[in-house]
Amino acid sequence: MSDVPKHQRMTAGAGRGGRADSNGQIASKLKALYNAVEQEPIPDLFLDLLEKLDRAERAAKG
Repeated sequence: MSDVPKHQRMTAGAGRGGRADSNGQIASKLKALYNAVEQEPIPDLFLDLLEKLDRAERAAKG
């Protein structure tokens, strides 16, 4: 592959949907992962920490 010019290496497979198809698959999988994570409940420990932060901010203001 070292004897193939750079511009040809970058476009290799483009006619077959190579790189574009791979990027589309990656994007689809990332969207599915994001949607799955988005549906997970927020852990109680994290909610407790957020509540402590809110209380500390209110105390600092007043």
